[in-house]
Amino acid sequence: MATRSRFRSDPGLVARMTLTMFLIGALYVAFIAVLLSQGVSTVVVVIIAGGLLFAQYFFSDKIALYGMGGRIVTPEEAPELHGIVDRLCALADMPKPRVAIADVDMPNAFATGRNPRNAVVCATTGIMRRLDTEELEGVLSHELSHVAHRDVAVMTLASFLGVVAGLITRFAYYSGLFGGFDDRDDDRNGAAPLIVIMLVSILVYVLSFILTRALSRYRELSADRSGALLTGRPSALASALQKVTGEIARIPTRDLRSAEAFNAFFFTPALSNGFSISSLFSTHPPLEKRLEQLARISVQLGQPVA
Repeated sequence: MATRSRFRSDPGLVARMTLTMFLIGALYVAFIAVLLSQGVSTVVVVIIAGGLLFAQYFFSDKIALYGMGGRIVTPEEAPELHGIVDRLCALADMPKPRVAIADVDMPNAFATGRNPRNAVVCATTGIMRRLDTEELEGVLSHELSHVAHRDVAVMTLASFLGVVAGLITRFAYYSGLFGGFDDRDDDRNGAAPLIVIMLVSILVYVLSFILTRALSRYRELSADRSGALLTGRPSALASALQKVTGEIARIPTRDLRSAEAFNAFFFTPALSNGFSISSLFSTHPPLEKRLEQLARISVQLGQPVA
C-alpha cells in the first residue's frame, strides 16, 4: 500500500501537471500511430528505451550520488543534518530517506529515489555552510516533497517518449546514411518513409522535451509550496532561494558546467539566465516566480512578507 504523507499541494498545479501528462500521452499515441503507418516496428526501440529508463528509475540515487561525489553519512557524522531530516519526516509522516553530503562548494541540495522507502536526500557542504538552520530546513522540506510525491518516477515515465523519439531519429538517420540515399527510383521509394520518420521523430522529440520541462517546472513549484506549508515558514525558503541563487552566481562557470547535467535534481539550477525564450527548456521556474508564490503563501498564513 502506498505511503501517504502530510505534504500538501496546490490543486491548480496538480491540474496543470495532469494536463501536461495527458498531452505527453496523446503525443505518444499519435507518434506510434505514424510509425505504424510507415511500416516501422517499434519493438526494438521501445525495449532499448525501456532498458535505459529502467536503469534510470532504479539507480537514479546511485547515479546522482556518484556524479556529485556524495556519500551517505551517519547521525554521528552529521547530527544537525540528520536532526533536520528527522523533524521533517516526523512532520510529514513519511519514512526517513538515507542522508548524504557532497563535499563541494556549490550551494545546493537534491533528493532522488524511486519511492519514499528507496530515497536519498543530499546537501552540499557549500549550502550547509551558507544557510542557517531554518533556511536549510526549508530547502530539505522542498527536497523531501519530491520524494513524498514520487517525482523521480513521474519524470522518468514522462521522459520515456522523448527517449523513444530520440532513438528512432538516430536509427532513421543511420539507416538512410548507410542505405545511401541516391537518385535511383528504388532508393527514393525507400528513402521517403525514412525521411518522414526522421522528421516526425525530431518534431515529437522537441515537443515532448518542452512538455517534460514544463512538467518539471510545475513540480518544482509544487515542491516549494508543499515544503513551505509543511514547515510553516515560507519566508525561510524564500531567503534560502535568494541566498543560494546569489552564491551560485559567484561560483566559477567551469565548476557550474560540470554540475549542469544534474540540474533536474537540484534545488536550484547550476546555470540560470533568468526569464527568456530559453526558459521553455529550463527544469526550474524563474526565481521571481518562485518568490512570488512563497510571498502569496506567507499572506495566506498571515505572516509578514519579507
